[in-house]
Amino acid sequence: MRKFIVSFFVMLPVLSFTLSVHVLAAESSDQQTITLDNHTAQEEAEGKEVWDKLQAKQLECKDLTDDNYTVLGEYFMGQSIGNTQRHALMNQMMTSMMGEEGEEQAHIAMGKRFSGCEPNAQVSSNRVGFMPMMWMMGSAFAPWSFGGTKGGGYSMMGSFGTNPMGSFGWSFGWIFMILFWGLVILGIVTLVKWITNQSKSQTQDRSALDILKERYAKGEIDKKEFEQMKKDIS
Repeated sequence: MRKFIVSFFVMLPVLSFTLSVHVLAAESSDQQTITLDNHTAQEEAEGKEVWDKLQAKQLECKDLTDDNYTVLGEYFMGQSIGNTQRHALMNQMMTSMMGEEGEEQAHIAMGKRFSGCEPNAQVSSNRVGFMPMMWMMGSAFAPWSFGGTKGGGYSMMGSFGTNPMGSFGWSFGWIFMILFWGLVILGIVTLVKWITNQSKSQTQDRSALDILKERYAKGEIDKKEFEQMKKDIS
C-alpha cells in the first residue's frame, strides 16, 4: 500500500500535465473545426432570405420545398443559439447522433414548425438518436414566435438558450479533467484510510509489556507494581 501511495503522488504531476495537454488539444480541435465551417453561416443567410420573403408575403407556405424548410430550420436554430460557431458544433453533434439524413429531417421539421407553415411537424421518433437529440435540444419543438409565426413565445432551445449544448457542451477535454480530479480525490481518500489503518495497526501491535512500560514512565504505577505486573505477563 505504501508503494502505491508513493507512486500515485509521484505520477500526479505527470498525469496533470498529460490531461492538460488533452484539454487544450481537444478545445483547439473543436474550435478549428467550427471556425472552418462556413456552410452553416451560408445556410443561416439563405434561411433569412426565405423568412424575409415569407414575412413580406413574397412567398407562401405552399411554395416552399424541403430545401427551403432546411435553411429556415438552420436560420431559426442559429437565431436561438445566437452564435454561428456554436450552431455549427450543434449540427455536428446532431449528425453524429442522428446521421446526416436525420440531421436534415430535424431542420426541415424546425423550419416547418417555427415558420408556422406546419405547426405540428415532427421528426420520426424511430430514427436512431432521435430521443437523445430531443433531450439535448430541450424544448426545441415547443412553440416559438418569430415575429408573426403562429407559435408562442418560448425559446427554441428551452433552458439551453445561453448554453445551447447543455450538458453535451463539454468537450472531451473536460471529461479527461473530471477523471483526473476523480483520481486525485480517490488518492487522497486512499491515503487517509491508509494512515488511519496504520495508526490502528500500531496500537493493536503494541505488546502488553510496552503498555506496562508506558504506564510506568507516566508514573501511573510505581516500581513495585511494575515488577509485579511484569512477572504476571511474562
